[in-house]
Amino acid sequence: MTRFTSILSGVVLAAVVGANGAMAANAPAKVAKVHSPESIACSQQADAKGLHGKERKSFRSTCKSQMRAANTAAKKPSTAPTAPATDKKS
Repeated sequence: MTRFTSILSGVVLAAVVGANGAMAANAPAKVAKVHSPESIACSQQADAKGLHGKERKSFRSTCKSQMRAANTAAKKPSTAPTAPATDKKS
């Protein structure tokens, strides 16, 4: 009877290990998160200053907000009046 239980235990163990391997093969691959240029620049500045923990998080948050605001202002079209288009009627 002990031999039977040993064989049965081996079969059950093999089934469990095989099922886990199959589940791991079907698991979705982790996708790397894409960071914005602002985020990367602010992280580099925080590294240069040696910031860690809450100070780093606070600095990066403020830095990214300021960089986004500066980029938005730079992209905004000017509100200066333009010369009216002339109609060419012949």
